[in-house]
Amino acid sequence: MMTRMHRWLFPAFLLFLVCGCELGQVDQGRVIAFDPQKGEVTLIQDKRAEPGNPDYNTLPPHTYTIPKDPAEMGPVPVAGKRLKLDVQAKEIVIFDEATQNFKTIPITIIDMRTGIGRDHPLVRGKTFPIIDQEKKTITEYSLRQRLLITFTVPEEYFNLPPETWEAGDEVRIYYKEPGKALRMMNITRTDIYKK
Repeated sequence: MMTRMHRWLFPAFLLFLVCGCELGQVDQGRVIAFDPQKGEVTLIQDKRAEPGNPDYNTLPPHTYTIPKDPAEMGPVPVAGKRLKLDVQAKEIVIFDEATQNFKTIPITIIDMRTGIGRDHPLVRGKTFPIIDQEKKTITEYSLRQRLLITFTVPEEYFNLPPETWEAGDEVRIYYKEPGKALRMMNITRTDIYKK
C-alpha cells in the first residue's frame, strides 16, 4: 500500500529518469599545483577518502579548470609537493615534477613535538617550512598530524624548492565533465562550523 509520501516520490523519481538528469562526480585530493592565470588546479587523488587517514597514491595527477564563478570555489588553494610525512618509517613522500611520479626521501629527525595545535606558540604566526641553511635542517608543521618536526635530508635533496616539504591544501571538486570543476571546496581552509 502506497502512502501519500510514496505517491509523490514515485512520479518524481520517474520524471528524474525521463529527464536524463545527470548527476556529477566528486574528486578529492592534495593540491600539487595551482595556476591562477590559467585557472587550473592539479591534485593527487586521495583514493582512501577516510578523514584523518588520507592516502595520496593515484597517478597521473588530475587537473581541473576552476569554477568560473568565484562563489563556487571558496579560498584559493595553496600548492605543495609533500604527500606523506611518516615519522615511524622516517621518510617523506613527495610528488616529483621531473619524473611525474612519487619519490620517497629518507629523513633524520632532529626534534619532534606532538599535540601541537595551530594556536600553539611554537607555530602561531610562523610560515613553514623553516629552512636553516647553516644547520642544514628543515622545520615543518603538519596540522592534520598536530606535529612540529625538524629534520635533515640527504645532501642532494636539501636545496629543493621550499614547497617540496609543504603539504598542499586538500580540496574537494564536483564535476560533470572531466577536467572542469563546477564547484571546488578548499577543505583545509574552510571552517564548516563557522557561522
